[in-house]
Amino acid sequence: MSTMPEQPAAEALLDATEVAPEQLQPCVEQLTAFAQRYLPCFAREEQRLHAHTILAGKLTGLQRKTTEPIAAQAQLQRRPLQHFVGAGRWIDRTVRGVLRRHVREEIGSPKAVLVMDGHAAIKKGDDSCGVARQWCGRLGKVDNCQVGYFLAYVAPRGKALVDARLYLTEDRAADTAHRDKTHVPKEVVHQTGWRLALDLVLTSGRELPHAWVAGDDEFGRVSNLRALLRLHRERYVLDVPSNTSMRDLSQRRPASAPGRRERLPEFESVQAWAARQPKRRWRKFCWCGGENGPRQVEALQQWVQTKDEDGQVGARERVVVIRTREKKNPRTWYLLSNARKEVPLAEVVRARGEQHSVEELFEEGCQEVGLNHYEVRSWVGWAHHMTLTLLALWFLQTQRLRLGEKKSGYERVAGASDLHGTAARPTSERGGDRGESQRGAAA
Repeated sequence: MSTMPEQPAAEALLDATEVAPEQLQPCVEQLTAFAQRYLPCFAREEQRLHAHTILAGKLTGLQRKTTEPIAAQAQLQRRPLQHFVGAGRWIDRTVRGVLRRHVREEIGSPKAVLVMDGHAAIKKGDDSCGVARQWCGRLGKVDNCQVGYFLAYVAPRGKALVDARLYLTEDRAADTAHRDKTHVPKEVVHQTGWRLALDLVLTSGRELPHAWVAGDDEFGRVSNLRALLRLHRERYVLDVPSNTSMRDLSQRRPASAPGRRERLPEFESVQAWAARQPKRRWRKFCWCGGENGPRQVEALQQWVQTKDEDGQVGARERVVVIRTREKKNPRTWYLLSNARKEVPLAEVVRARGEQHSVEELFEEGCQEVGLNHYEVRSWVGWAHHMTLTLLALWFLQTQRLRLGEKKSGYERVAGASDLHGTAARPTSERGGDRGESQRGAAA
């Protein structure tokens, strides 16, 4: 394997650092120790070296954390690294399984919350797998983008993204030419976003102790999703739109005649119902997380019924309304939960408050480890990129746990080539001689 940079830009990257090797040595040692847990997932020695190189590159201060600048910084040829990420024959579910076991070992808690969310990466052109004109949450409008669905694990001691699936629109899933060009596995079919998220909960989520499943109104508005979570005995707290139609089961009216059943109230929007509730019903709570510190909120709850997409009356659920107590730009959230009456309102409010953590993980992923920095176009390339990104993001969290600080002790320095040095290279315990194919392995 050649160790010479392919472009003169590599020299500039190397010259940019002013950090002495001894300053980075503790970081190198921590990353090497971290990587040892995952190396058995890679069959070949060069795959192990590539995995370590990519992780180290994601944790430096490179402005763009794609394979080419990472290779230049490490003084390596770019093509082997590009092949490793874009088509390498290694199995994502195996690596992510080790990740989840590691997460459970470090921060697992029966009080944890599984948070479902979608994340869009804006893209130009339509050659990459799954790229289409579709809803882009980051922009708040329809645009050309690639959408993935993620599962976050949020526990009292920390948080992590633990799994991800790429979304294919109906048109993309039915486009044979696009599937062939981007190597979409034959077994992959179109699934709605909420079904992808549910699958993550029922597979990956089952490996982690938790008390709640949470998500925004993309998920809460789907009565089928709520029904399936109830069927699988998952306790949820899900946002719903303000115009969700519901009826307050405490407002039963007397029967119109003797021998007849009491009459149920009319349906109304949850927003209208909340607006007419007396002030004495609201209870005060504090959300302790978030970038801006503790946040004062107030909430109320009631047992209700809603209607499904076909207009049929659904199961008995708990509606919870939470609003901030800020005078300037107050916010209100409407939620549905299947938590039993024995579960205090404070616990429901706490679980909903953890939902912000997934946005923090996305933000850190984009800013620190290149979550949206990729140029792969295939199905397996997207999955490989996301797997390595989840590992890099989790490494930052382990450093916070180790140091007991909010900020990671890992030094992210532009051109920190020492992170790729001999001391940082993982050791090999077993070899292999499997060939690499152009298509790679399905995630």
